[in-house]
Order: sequence, then structure tokens, then C-alpha cells
Amino acid sequence: MAGSVPFVGLTGGLGAGKSTALAALERLGAEVISSDQVVHDLYEEPAVRDAVVGRFGEQVAPGGTVDRAELARAAFASDDGRRWLEELIWPQVGQRIAAWRAAAEQRRPPPPATVVEVPLLFEAGHEGIYDATIAVIASEPLRARRAAARGHVAVDERAARQLTQDEKAARATYVVENDGTVTDLERGLSDVLAKLTA
Repeated sequence: MAGSVPFVGLTGGLGAGKSTALAALERLGAEVISSDQVVHDLYEEPAVRDAVVGRFGEQVAPGGTVDRAELARAAFASDDGRRWLEELIWPQVGQRIAAWRAAAEQRRPPPPATVVEVPLLFEAGHEGIYDATIAVIASEPLRARRAAARGHVAVDERAARQLTQDEKAARATYVVENDGTVTDLERGLSDVLAKLTA
């Protein structure tokens, strides 16, 4: 990876602390982006909003704003709907991330890594586009508490279409535990960045 900035995919199960890890990596100097935020931004664009309304009906964008929960319900009701939405959104997400990465690599000095948070990284089969992947893991009781604190129902239900935490960890290049403090998490991630840039 010498000579270019390592391109890293960050993932983890619900309540593992992906967003906390992404913020920690940014503090450590990495250039970071959340694929969920990119999707959120896309849904605010009139062309994308009009396309999903045209396909799924006015109820997915009440008052002209896409309701992501309602859109997910409508799209995931059938394989066709899910496939259509993925074909609309993912190429645009890919383009935005590619442009962001190109800009990050022009920075001087360059960042130690460019990191993309992707909740369904392995499920989508996207790990091959990254130089390395990081899975953030946490104990099940802690994940359940964090998920509940954010208003999510049982982790098991939300995780039904996700790989288990153990499966994500087995497939990742690096695994970082997030059972302690943010300082502990940052230390673990700092070690990973050191390995990536060695």
C-alpha cells in the first residue's frame, strides 16, 4: 500500500459503536465518510426523491421529504423493489465516495487512511474494493443497551438481514473491541492505523 493512502471499510453490528469509531478515526487524522450520510444526502435531492415517489408512491415522501423508514418498508416488501432502489442509489453513492477519496488523496500531507463506514459491508459483498476492513465489536449486553438507548428494538430483529458479529469479525482484516472507554477504542484504532501505514 506504500505510495497511496490506504482505503478502508469500517463496519460492525448494531450498537457496536461504528459511528463512535468513525469519529475516533477522524480525530486520529484519517479522512472519514459515512455511506449512510451519503445516502441521506442523496434522498434530499429532488431527482432522487421524485424517482422514489414515482416508484413507491407519495407516502414515502410526505411533505416532499423522503421518510427513510417508510421507503425501506415499501422497497423491501419485494425483491424487485429492493433491487430497483439499490440500482438507483448505490452507483451514486459509489461515485460520491470515489470523488471524496480522490480529493482526500490530494491532501498534503496525505491522511494516514481514507475510511468509509458501511453498515452492510460484507452483506453487500463490497469488501473487495477496500485495501483493508475493520470490524468494530462489542459484547452482546452492551450492544443491546446501546441500541435500546437509541430507540432501536431488539438487536436480533434489526440484525436479521445482517451477518452475526462473529461472522463480520472473521471476515475483517482487523477487529477492534469497543467494550471500554472511547479512549480505549481510540487506542485500538490507532494501532490499526499504525499497521496500515507501516
